[in-house]
Amino acid sequence: MEIYSILVAVMFFINMLFAGMIIFFERKDASATWAWVLILFFIPFLGFIIYLFLGQNLTKKRLFDTDGTRKIGIDQVIAEQISQIKHSEFQFDSRVTEEYKDLIYMHLINNDSMLTKGNEIEILVDGRKKFETLLEDIRNAKSFIHIQYYIIKNDGLGKQIIKELTKKAKQGVKVRVLYDELGSRKLKRKDFAELVQAGGEIGVFFPSKLAPINLRLNYRNHRKLVNIDGYVGYIGGFNVGDEYLGLNERFGYWRDTHLRIEGPAVDSIQKRFILDWNQASKQYYINYDPHYFPKKIGAGKAAMQIVSSGPDSEWEQVKNGYIYMIMAAKKSIYIQTPYFIPDPSLLDALRIAVLSGKDVRIMIPNRPDHPFVYWATYSHVGEMIKTGAKVFIYEEGFIHAKMLVVDRKINSVGTANIDMRSFKLNFEVNAFIYDQETSEQLAKQFEKDMELCFELTQDLYDQRSKVIRFKESISRLLSPIL
Repeated sequence: MEIYSILVAVMFFINMLFAGMIIFFERKDASATWAWVLILFFIPFLGFIIYLFLGQNLTKKRLFDTDGTRKIGIDQVIAEQISQIKHSEFQFDSRVTEEYKDLIYMHLINNDSMLTKGNEIEILVDGRKKFETLLEDIRNAKSFIHIQYYIIKNDGLGKQIIKELTKKAKQGVKVRVLYDELGSRKLKRKDFAELVQAGGEIGVFFPSKLAPINLRLNYRNHRKLVNIDGYVGYIGGFNVGDEYLGLNERFGYWRDTHLRIEGPAVDSIQKRFILDWNQASKQYYINYDPHYFPKKIGAGKAAMQIVSSGPDSEWEQVKNGYIYMIMAAKKSIYIQTPYFIPDPSLLDALRIAVLSGKDVRIMIPNRPDHPFVYWATYSHVGEMIKTGAKVFIYEEGFIHAKMLVVDRKINSVGTANIDMRSFKLNFEVNAFIYDQETSEQLAKQFEKDMELCFELTQDLYDQRSKVIRFKESISRLLSPIL
């Protein structure tokens, strides 16, 4: 009995110690602090283990080497754009771009996101179409292929892509594949054996130093980027796996949004890939070289910025971009997201938009892939319904798109969900697009998707069971750390 009392006292002391560290040293926001304190006190010892893996702050040391960007003139372009916008000398190609010059300036000054013009954009919302298009571009590659995904699965689609990459490597095309260790946890180095033998290179982001334990598993690279020959780029929500083709019975049809881009924005995608690759793969360091950034003739009309965010950043840049867009809305705001767990600042921006008469529509899935996240989402959309927003529940399958369209003029598509994990913990990347034609296409796609939804009205929400209300309450408490 005495030993038991001593153990209880020791565990209580450890919990008090870590609670004190969170409060006084970690510099978390108040809501996240309280969430962790509750976990430590209500789940002794196990809460401590959970904190070790999920609660620690990532040291904001310099993770990415940006020195090489000077060699290809990106730093100079950014400095010139900042100066020209600041002194009202920048030549805008359209009224839409000029209307949002403050947002453009914010991304330039805080994220080194150069504005590119003359981009051609193809919107891909179906997995089969997206990967058919990607495979065709891979087969046509002549110089290099750079591929980065959070999840690559060793299933039918994954094997097909690796097979095509291996063929190109054997033809002399330089192939580099970067994936996140946690997202692609079932993927093994041996799965790339033939590709590596053919000259391909593999990079793993934040690998475990002591398998199977990874103390940085809370900070994952959620980006999905492809660059082929410096002329074709991809960015969006699709990962690599059969479920993204709609072949998983649990999720059914997979509805996502991805962009295929030709034009100067591909240079920004290339820059982001090289930064991530050089952080993850010290053995195969990529030197900045002009052949990775070939000169391009703008084939389209769209202006855009490629904006990154992550736990190493001083500002939550993607979230700040969302808030600016929402607050700038004059008529409408369309949001598609698999998870809707906004922090107070974003939630307030949306509330203000609704209360000031804007048409705010939010679309979420009908089925959870992460239960706590789903019920926290349900709780937050309930709050938006009460304010007057329209909430649509997608029933055709699983909607994984990360899209925001404002006034059918500007939009953002990328990898960031509307939750605190995407804004603070994951490494994300989004395209902010200043183009009415692309925005109109995305808005029409949203309205087409509405035909496959039911609207969650206030009456329907009020009819939810006591069990669902309980799940919402618990999940909402955990929202700051989800």
